[in-house]
Amino acid sequence: MKDARQRASEEASELRKKLDRANHQYYVLDSPEISDAEYDSMFRRLVEIETEFPGLATPDSPTQRVGGKPSEKFETVTFSVPMLSLGNAFDLEDLTAFDQRVRKIAPDCTYTTEMKLDGLAINLRYEKGVLVWGATRGDGNTGENVTSNLKTIKSIPLRLDGDVPDILEVRGEVLMKEEELERLNQERESMEMAPFANARNASAGSIRQLDPKITASRKLEFFAYHIGECSERFAETQTGILERYKGYGFVVVPEHKRAKSIRECWDNIQKIQEHKENYPYGADGVVIKVDEVALQQELGATSHEPRWAIAFKFPPEEAETIIRDILPSVGRTGAITPLAVFDPVRLEGSTISRASLHNEDEVKKLGVMVGDHVVVRKAGSVIPEVVKVIESKRTGQETPFVMPKHCPVCGADTLREEGSAFTRCTNASCPAQVKERILHFASRDNANIDGIGDALVGQLVDSGIVKSIADLYFLTKENLLKQERMGDKLATKILSNIESSKKAGLSRTLSGLGIMMVGKVSARAIAARFKNIDNLMGASEDELRIVEGVGEKVSHSIVVFFEQEQNRELIERLKRAGVVLSEEVKEQPAGPLAGQTVVLTGVLESLTRGEAEKLVEDNGGKVSSSVSKKTSFVVAGADAGSKLDKARELGVRVLTEKEFLELLSQPSTRQTPSLF
Repeated sequence: MKDARQRASEEASELRKKLDRANHQYYVLDSPEISDAEYDSMFRRLVEIETEFPGLATPDSPTQRVGGKPSEKFETVTFSVPMLSLGNAFDLEDLTAFDQRVRKIAPDCTYTTEMKLDGLAINLRYEKGVLVWGATRGDGNTGENVTSNLKTIKSIPLRLDGDVPDILEVRGEVLMKEEELERLNQERESMEMAPFANARNASAGSIRQLDPKITASRKLEFFAYHIGECSERFAETQTGILERYKGYGFVVVPEHKRAKSIRECWDNIQKIQEHKENYPYGADGVVIKVDEVALQQELGATSHEPRWAIAFKFPPEEAETIIRDILPSVGRTGAITPLAVFDPVRLEGSTISRASLHNEDEVKKLGVMVGDHVVVRKAGSVIPEVVKVIESKRTGQETPFVMPKHCPVCGADTLREEGSAFTRCTNASCPAQVKERILHFASRDNANIDGIGDALVGQLVDSGIVKSIADLYFLTKENLLKQERMGDKLATKILSNIESSKKAGLSRTLSGLGIMMVGKVSARAIAARFKNIDNLMGASEDELRIVEGVGEKVSHSIVVFFEQEQNRELIERLKRAGVVLSEEVKEQPAGPLAGQTVVLTGVLESLTRGEAEKLVEDNGGKVSSSVSKKTSFVVAGADAGSKLDKARELGVRVLTEKEFLELLSQPSTRQTPSLF
């Protein structure tokens, strides 16, 4: 006779099979066979069994998708086969050049075209068919282990059945539907949190949550498109790889199609581009790959990208709209920024209705007026901007923008100093400035106080509870509970986040203070030099100028800031609150950038600014915020501005993102990429 545990084991095994099939039918095939109620009933029963008999719980059980305990941090994973990025093509001429390079080595090759999904690149490692870990792309050689979060995605199989290699790494993209992005942003706005700019950012933010339960609450999906390490020969073609993936239960990258020539690839691209707006996910191009795996291996790769694949990038989306108003917005330094308000348009996966016009001179240069028909786009697919005025559609009723002589918030006089592009409010206690200073201090790059958003700060400042940054650290639950839409649970969480921010360290706190011309890069260099706030406050301009990236204007700004009594009092109050105003500086690692100073400018394609800065520092270099003769080189992305101009003027070496990543590659220590 079977005992209770054996019967439970058999029942659990059967339930897992049924639930796995249901997940596949629902999330992969979009053809559910059972009702939600039936699924929930089976799931609850499986939870009961695994709770009663903990030893019966398996790593691939559907119950593991609900999200475990929050992590304190993500561990890193090193890839045995690097996750390379792709070179870019922007027109038929670029594709033809790629084809010519390929056919010098592989004259008889065929191609595949695949939709280039705009999400987060992921590597899934399976051993004996069981998912053992999953990681983000990171720098291509090491990524963050986000296994617990990836397990919450229902379209990622936890176990592969059938003929499965002992080791198999499946590479693909984590995505979020546009409708889910809209739902998530509505939820974030109701909680006084900044909305995500696009689905790509939302996907990345969801996967990098320390609490898997948050990830589980968001509807993410995974699309397989490539292969990493594999213990055996997997398929003869790229098409074969995708077909085998489908057999394992993966959703594969859409719109994949074979092509005999580059001209046929171009035709496929045109067809995809025509209907990409109807697709529920963000797509920014089409990937062209040599189909034959043997030829892929023969073509090989550089240290940064394969020679057998290229990404055709869709041209930036633009839209016509009408300027309804130009509003003066007051920032934390008192600078008044003209903000264009226009009829909402949808671009790059999100709806935009506002764009900064930067300053009075830019408004004049652009020639934009209220009532103008204009062309707008997203710079770097993220930042809304007005590209040009359609002057042919002017009626004569348009109204020019005039910079106000009085602050639109507090009514104080405004002033534009000689040599400055900005007009500023002269009242340092202006509520708008106070609010922006607090938001800046609490932002992710600085103190990183989650929950301190626009609406809450507005209420706290308007009520007189918060008058400076330091007041945040003396808030009570009673203070918070008086604010609109504030419950006990949220208030407790915000106070906990404030308490945690005390350990941010000198550099992050310093960049959060809002000292003119002191950003996070220069703050790190200053903190490394002076170690604590007292040393810094006692430093002269000459002593400050010794720091890399700190020139005459920056050093003067720092000294003036700490000379002001209200700022010295602010520091004393931060000390009394227990804010850590010192920093342990780690020894600079050796690497290919040892002793070099790097400036980053523009929007990078494959890296966030933070990731690029970390790459520089991890490879022994220093990041500077300004270009000088001491700058080793500048990395210039899309929409690079004055820093690029300065580099050219001084004769400083300028690298593209691709060249920068190639520079970091060390052939002696890096494995030549191989598919198998």
